[in-house]
Amino acid sequence: MSTISELQLLKVLAQEMNMRKAAEKLFVSQPALSQRLQNIEKEWGAKLFIRSQRGLSLTAAGELVAQFAVDTISNEEKVKEAIHALRGEVHGTLSIAAASIVGQNWLPGVLKEFIKSYPRAKVSLITGWSSEILKSMADGSIHLGIIRGGSDWKGAKKHLFDDPLYLVDSKISSLDQLMDTDRPFIQFKSDSSYYEEIQEWWHRQFPAPPKNTIYVDQIETCKQLTFNGIGYSILPGIALQEANENLFQVPLQDERDTPIYRSTWLIGYEAAFQLKQVQAFLDIIDEYVAGENSCEKKQGF
Repeated sequence: MSTISELQLLKVLAQEMNMRKAAEKLFVSQPALSQRLQNIEKEWGAKLFIRSQRGLSLTAAGELVAQFAVDTISNEEKVKEAIHALRGEVHGTLSIAAASIVGQNWLPGVLKEFIKSYPRAKVSLITGWSSEILKSMADGSIHLGIIRGGSDWKGAKKHLFDDPLYLVDSKISSLDQLMDTDRPFIQFKSDSSYYEEIQEWWHRQFPAPPKNTIYVDQIETCKQLTFNGIGYSILPGIALQEANENLFQVPLQDERDTPIYRSTWLIGYEAAFQLKQVQAFLDIIDEYVAGENSCEKKQGF
């Protein structure tokens, strides 16, 4: 039977599908990794990966063994977490999947406090779109998800915060200027719910689409282009912490002249909420959010 280190090797190879990237992640040389893989394939009596110029591909046998590796490592972590929970200590791995914008702008402050308070706990973090996070939660390998916008999540759910949406530009200071400007609207690729929300707002406000649009793949790229005066964009408040004083930030409003907000939610399964590292993380979040709210009140927001 394979050792845990061999199972970890298989898991990383299946995730990266690239020998160089896997070797870097495992802190071994490519020749050493290649030799280890050959030995593992001999042990299993089957070819597990096929190499090509594009990288690695799993064989049918490889898919079975890779899934076995993932399941075994996951089960081992759950047993360790259960044992540590019996001792009343916060150990184990806290697995989080967070919307990219939250992972870049809000979550680091929370994780800093968590790691400082519980240095023996480990953190596994992946980021992506909220729709991707909902899918990754389905297999049970993630303890908590942090998503943006509305959701029909049926499990445990906790509201974290709302942040308003702004039209941001270095030149445009009011919505009335949008139909006359030739400045490009910088739009980033996003979840369909966010895109639809912006489209609905635009159509309520204006009879025609923007004259010129620049499409980018990430919100961070959109933000930097806007901050450097290339065009205007619609960004949530969470992304504007580093905005300079020369940028205009015009709040978006709905048909009732009410500010439009983007909500952030923490989701998970009830079983995960019973783990000590998850409970400890939730306590840190409560303290962090309370601290943010206190600062906003002091600043008059």
